Amino acid sequence: MKDIVISENIVYIGVDDKELDLFESQYIVPNGMAYNSYLILDDKIAVVDTADSRVAEIWLGNLEFALHGKKPDYLICDHVEPDHSGAIAALIKKYPGIVLVGNAKTFQFLDQFYPGLRYESLTVKEGDTLSLGSHTLNFMMAPMVHWPEVMVAYESSEKVLFSADAFGKFGTLDTEEDWACEARRYYFNICGKYGAQVQALLKKAAALDIRMILPTHGPLLKDDLSYYTGLYDTWSKYEPEVQGIFIACASIHGNTLAAAERLKEMLEEKGAPKVSLSDLTRDDLAEGIEDAFKYDRLVLMSASYDGGVFPVMEDFLCHLKAKAYQNRKVAVVENGSWAPSAGRVIKSYLEGLKNITLVEPVVTIRSALNAESEAKLSELADALLK
Repeated sequence: MKDIVISENIVYIGVDDKELDLFESQYIVPNGMAYNSYLILDDKIAVVDTADSRVAEIWLGNLEFALHGKKPDYLICDHVEPDHSGAIAALIKKYPGIVLVGNAKTFQFLDQFYPGLRYESLTVKEGDTLSLGSHTLNFMMAPMVHWPEVMVAYESSEKVLFSADAFGKFGTLDTEEDWACEARRYYFNICGKYGAQVQALLKKAAALDIRMILPTHGPLLKDDLSYYTGLYDTWSKYEPEVQGIFIACASIHGNTLAAAERLKEMLEEKGAPKVSLSDLTRDDLAEGIEDAFKYDRLVLMSASYDGGVFPVMEDFLCHLKAKAYQNRKVAVVENGSWAPSAGRVIKSYLEGLKNITLVEPVVTIRSALNAESEAKLSELADALLK
């Protein structure tokens, strides 16, 4: 905490959780997770968000250290999800009388998560402000980015945007890695369904003079903010970020995977600028979702199973549908020893998605790749590269 400098009056009090294995009990976080929280020191003192209950004791220690014997007046509740509100009860117990600032839905959700919690509250709405002295917080609602009660706060004197989960990423603050990779995986798996709502927030942010973006997860963004907002604009418009082909493969005994590897070779031999392949049975599903959105073309290759499609591919398709996958060219390759059925199921999912162009031919493999099906793969490779 001591190494993270924001300004003389805005202090970082968050916590890195390096022991967490699954964020939201589903996303692998090999580098842990940061629960960001901030303190604004002025005539009135405001805490911006708390932290997960896993790290509540450490977070309270950070807060107490930064206060230097003072007491906070307000807690700004940008987002009530438990990884940000998990220390609220402990905060109120330690500093009774602190006023919780949120919108109407904020307090509805707080009461649901923490029945019987007693607190003083200040309800704000779009455009409301809160003066702390020389610092003023301007509140903007950001519903469904990615919960209904989410709001962001812009501090006008230091030109800082407290962005809640927007612009967040997986990993702790001391993790040295490319921002975009884990921010992309975070965005599409958590916020991906809500592109229109993210666009609405970006339009509000574009009207502000922002010097720094302070999210609730991941690094504090200070330099070249147009890079981050530009990626968010691309992602939330469901536009491909990279011209390339992602092959998502679900193989039982290895034959479908061997065909996927052969298709990758063909595409590269024919001049494809970028081809990525994922074995859905072993690779991280969330990374597969990330790559499906990253590239402009997708190939779905799966074995048939019980008259349908191999379950891991169906899980992948369900996730694509839930995250509003759209605006892509998609090819289908099925494998079936006696009654190929994977292609039918995959196409039924694609029909429910927006602006998907099916690339022909749909290729059928009977058990293992042979000369005939390899020729069809080559034909498909050509069609993908047109």
